[in-house]
Amino acid sequence: MTSGKTLTLGNAPFVFDKRTTSSLMWGVSLSLLPAIAWGFFCFGAPAAIIVCTSILGALVGEAASSALRRRFTLWDGSAFLTGLLVGMAMPPDISPFIPAVAALFATVVVKGAFGGLGTNWMNPALAGIAFALVNWPTEMSRWTLPNRLSDVISVSGATPMGVARTQGGGLAALTSSATDSSVTTALNQGLFSRLGAQLPGGYVDLALGNKSGALGELSGILILAASIVLLARKVIRWEIPASIVVSFALLTWAFGGLVIGDGFFSGDVLFAIFSGSFLLVAFFMAPDPVTSPSSRLGMILYGMGIGTITFLFRAFGSRSEGTAFAVLLMDCSVPAISRLDAAMSRWRASRTPAPNGIDARGRSRAR
Repeated sequence: MTSGKTLTLGNAPFVFDKRTTSSLMWGVSLSLLPAIAWGFFCFGAPAAIIVCTSILGALVGEAASSALRRRFTLWDGSAFLTGLLVGMAMPPDISPFIPAVAALFATVVVKGAFGGLGTNWMNPALAGIAFALVNWPTEMSRWTLPNRLSDVISVSGATPMGVARTQGGGLAALTSSATDSSVTTALNQGLFSRLGAQLPGGYVDLALGNKSGALGELSGILILAASIVLLARKVIRWEIPASIVVSFALLTWAFGGLVIGDGFFSGDVLFAIFSGSFLLVAFFMAPDPVTSPSSRLGMILYGMGIGTITFLFRAFGSRSEGTAFAVLLMDCSVPAISRLDAAMSRWRASRTPAPNGIDARGRSRAR
């Protein structure tokens, strides 16, 4: 009796890559260690407990799912990375129960129920984060300052985006840091003054992570450094994060100022990009090869959709953050993007003359 399983091959050429799923997953997790270590430094032992319980919840869910499938996948690194990303998106004083349940939901319901790694239709980590936002909205919006800033009275405990929505400008809540003042002064005297420009106070704190925020999303500089490693090692493609950043930046610059009454083409692009989970999602979650398109055109359309929806959520939504929901919505549209890309490919093929007397359908033109 023969097995009913078949092997389906795509079109040539075929490329061999000796890197395994395990090496890729553990490599991504390793690149995130500086950013999460900064979160531990800012918030102390409670932050480590939150991340560890999130990882534990993901590992438990993966173990249960793999046991039901009779295929042990606990050590491929995918569940660990899912738990790490969920933990990085958590507020620093949240109950460890919430990230543990969110990570468990991500690995059991979103990934395991659809057959495991490679068969899920949405990003598990983002689905877990969205699950927590929907079920515990109050706990997921309760923020505290880093320990070293807790004695600075003029620094608000709200996130920069939260201050921007309620007070019309988030940088005002970040200008009390001595680090920001000294570095900004040095940059203006040594670089920007020669270019005829002036860097306002607050951006250094925003980039370094001297602010309120989620555990692993504080330092945009460290997240960008990790993303450069991923791009250099070709772990992710550039098309998705680039199209997300460009579309979001253009919309923010053109229309972001309208939200606070400043008019067209006055939006603060740097503030928007370095606030919230934007960079972490754009570089570490949206380019998931399982849930994103595989063609260049598809990836660009996918990224532009994420950037556009993120701007709409942030500018007009009820919450200051919407990147996770933007990616999940675009995950739902991937089949439509793939069909559109295939239709355009067929149209281009029909318009391209075939060589050697062969038409676009492979038939000879000879009579």
